[in-house]
This record gives sequence, structure tokens and C-alpha cells, in this order.
Amino acid sequence: MTLLSFQMNDSTVSRLDRLAEKRKLSPAQVAAMAIEEFIGREEWQLAEIEAAVREADQGDFASDEEVAAVLSKYASNPSRK
Repeated sequence: MTLLSFQMNDSTVSRLDRLAEKRKLSPAQVAAMAIEEFIGREEWQLAEIEAAVREADQGDFASDEEVAAVLSKYASNPSRK
């Protein structure tokens, strides 16, 4: 494991401490979990964006008819608002 040191504002540290106490974990454990979750989510999101850009670069777009079909599906159902 690698030890990281960084600064956080006091209000965030207080929130971290309260959460750690409620979860019966150390603040370091909660911070590590939060960082791991954030990195996983960001990696997933960036991979999805990169895939979408590749599709767009290849001209892989929905046709006008496909877009109209989706729009009409939701526009014709007032309970979905």
C-alpha cells in the first residue's frame, strides 16, 4: 500500500469523521472507499464517452426514423411526464 497525504477543508473532514463513526470505520477507510468508488465511476464514464466518440467518428448515428420512433413512444404517453 502507498500512503497518500492531501489537504481537505475542515467541513469535509468533519463530515468524513461523522460518516466514519456511523459506519464504524476509520476515516482513512471511508476515504479510501470513496476514492475507489469515484475512480471506478470516472473510469466507466470516460470509457463510455470514448466509445461514443468512436461511434460518432464512424458515423454510427440513429436515423431520423429511429429518433422519431423513440420520441413518439414517449410523447404519446402523458403519464411519463
